Amino acid sequence: MATILLVDGDPLHALLLKSILERQFPDVQRVNDGAEALCLVEQPQFAADLALVICGSQMTGIDRPTFVAELRSRLPGLPVLILGRNGETGSGCEDEQVYFLPGAIARAEMLAAAKRMLLLPA
Repeated sequence: MATILLVDGDPLHALLLKSILERQFPDVQRVNDGAEALCLVEQPQFAADLALVICGSQMTGIDRPTFVAELRSRLPGLPVLILGRNGETGSGCEDEQVYFLPGAIARAEMLAAAKRMLLLPA
């Protein structure tokens, strides 16, 4: 089963995102920060099932660029979807496996991006 890992330090926002994602994807795990996410990725069984990481707009502890770089060093082919804050740009974040969505996106847009990154029909 493909696992989606949601990293978001805002409990209310994370609960909303997780609820939305779980309507389409059966296995969504949520952690509070990048350090906790990296600890999970170090577990071989978890890493083997991990299909997508979604970085919410509130990252605590490690900043997003550092987190994404650390994650990519451990799992280079793993897709990462970054949900930006209002007014934030994704410059320097995107490559073939990292996709940035600007702030105030619609739920359908996030789900469509996640499906594309998992290579599922939209």
